[in-house]
Amino acid sequence: MEAEAAALLGKYIGAGLAAIALAGAGVGIGHIFGNYLSGALRNPSAAQQQFPNLLLGFALAEATGLFGLVVALILLFVV
Repeated sequence: MEAEAAALLGKYIGAGLAAIALAGAGVGIGHIFGNYLSGALRNPSAAQQQFPNLLLGFALAEATGLFGLVVALILLFVV
C-alpha cells in the first residue's frame, strides 16, 4: 500500500514540476511583448518590420508552455 501511495505522490509531484513550464511561458510572452512595445515606441517606423519576429517569438514561447502542459497531463492520466 505504501508503494502505491509513493508512486501516486511521485506522479503528482512530477506533473506539478512539468506545469512550471506554463509560468515560464507566461513570463516569456510578457517579456516578448514588452520589448516589442518598447522598441515600437522608440522607433515607430521599424515596428511593422519587426511584427513577424514578434509573432514567431510568441509562437515559440507558447509552444514551450504547451509542451509542458502536455507532459503534465501525460504524467497525470497516462502513466
